[in-house]
Amino acid sequence: MADSDPPVSRRELASIELFRGVSAAALDEARKSARRLIFSKDARVFDQGDTRVRAHALLKGIVRISQSGSDGAQIVIRFIGSGEIFGVVAAFTDHRYPADADTMAPSVVVSWSEADLIRLIHRHPQVALNALRIMGRRLAELQNRLREVSTQSVERRVAHTILRLVRQFGREESFGTTIGLSLRRKDIADIAGTTLYSVSRALTNWEKRGLLFTRDQTLTVTKLKDLRAIAEVIVS
Repeated sequence: MADSDPPVSRRELASIELFRGVSAAALDEARKSARRLIFSKDARVFDQGDTRVRAHALLKGIVRISQSGSDGAQIVIRFIGSGEIFGVVAAFTDHRYPADADTMAPSVVVSWSEADLIRLIHRHPQVALNALRIMGRRLAELQNRLREVSTQSVERRVAHTILRLVRQFGREESFGTTIGLSLRRKDIADIAGTTLYSVSRALTNWEKRGLLFTRDQTLTVTKLKDLRAIAEVIVS
């Protein structure tokens, strides 16, 4: 990790979900306290349990959020794309990061101290409203994932997981929609709440049917409509 000399621009801040629709004055205030950080691929941004809390936003790259249990087993919680914030929950809870954050590609991160984040939220209602909306969306996603684990078949859960990744990282190409990150089958299994074996079986089946294909840990969906049909099927 290294600090980068160029200050964060107003345009860069405006691309971050936390600052969408805020005033120029709020952007300028956020710029003054922002710290730009450059990370290489496979770098640790912060550690689970660390109390040196800062709020982060991703300008460029991909970050994986993962959590370790008491037995040392690690699962992937979510992926962070450009414009998204992460590591913010700790500022509003017990002041400890609940998970690890690692880069999956060369990444540019902007961060603020806990005190600066709280000050921005107090002074600028739109920043506070954006933060509530972001946390609300993520809570709703987690609730949906929990419901899926409790009520849906493995195949449907895997389909839902892939569709979420398509919405977040999908890149349209002539032969389909490619998820723009290096994706292990274990990552899909973690997010879908199932086993590596079950994910491998589902993906192999769908590849044979021409719904998708994988190459070098890159997944491309060729028949989105068919995958959506699997995710939304209603069992009577």
